[in-house]
Amino acid sequence: MLPDFRNIGVVLRVLVLVNLLGLATVFVQHSTVAGLDDALLHMAGVLELPLFVSILILYLLQPRLSGLSSRLWRLVLLAIVASVVAAVWALATGGEEGLWRQIAWGLAACGVCMLYLDCRNQRFSPAVTEARLMALTARIRPHFLFNALNGVLGVIRSDPRRAERALEELAELFRALMRDNRNLVPLADEIRLCERYIEVEHLRLGERLQVVWLLDGCPRDALVPPLMLQPLLENAVYHGVESASGPSQVVVRARKRGGEIWLEVENPLGKDDERHHVGNRMAIANIRERLMLFFDLDARLDKDVRDGRYRVTIRLPYRSKQA
Repeated sequence: MLPDFRNIGVVLRVLVLVNLLGLATVFVQHSTVAGLDDALLHMAGVLELPLFVSILILYLLQPRLSGLSSRLWRLVLLAIVASVVAAVWALATGGEEGLWRQIAWGLAACGVCMLYLDCRNQRFSPAVTEARLMALTARIRPHFLFNALNGVLGVIRSDPRRAERALEELAELFRALMRDNRNLVPLADEIRLCERYIEVEHLRLGERLQVVWLLDGCPRDALVPPLMLQPLLENAVYHGVESASGPSQVVVRARKRGGEIWLEVENPLGKDDERHHVGNRMAIANIRERLMLFFDLDARLDKDVRDGRYRVTIRLPYRSKQA
């Protein structure tokens, strides 16, 4: 799998690795402290501009490069690095003295970066990633199914017809839970799953559970990890509604900001219960890890407490099937 130079995680890793190689080169060349400051400044001056220019070119060319074979992609990458180093060196010095040494160093650094990224891709190969995603998804299912069945059992005697409708909803939910969850799904599918889940929870909680959906500012074709919003809603119900004596409002927001999708789930703070906090941390950690597997550092999850309400915010790049 070729690296994506439009992914912030790949770019940051390349920047850090190349700068570490530059530092190592300076320390190898200077065994004493004398002149070390000047050497570091010189290395920074020589290194940073071609590094950033190369990354910018790779960012712009990424859609075209992604269609090349692995071997051709590597040759193009080496050619870009050599050309940028030569052009920047010529502009900076106006001569050829030391040029080939700079090109050789740039190609060596490029080779080390490719080797590192290859090793990382093998470690997080599709098979390993899919296995991890399946394991993480499997940890979500039992909690969800247990709560849903409890909701049906609570009304099966008092309102059999309502329980029957709930079982029909559960059948649809089970189909969604049992499907292959290794690929991104449209946000519209995730919203439908959450709406069914809320209908089932209404069996247990009735008017105590009030959900506000604010989704007009978000395209429904946005691709998101499967079973991402439902655990957050389950947490919101468990932490903010069950422990409350009166009606409690859960707010779900989705909007598009630039090239990102922002998803928020907000609920009132519940009572201080250690079991609640442990379960919440496990669900948040699960979602964070799945976001990392799908999007690397391009996605993030934040949580905060404001005005007596607990809020989880997820930011991820906007992708659609048409893109």
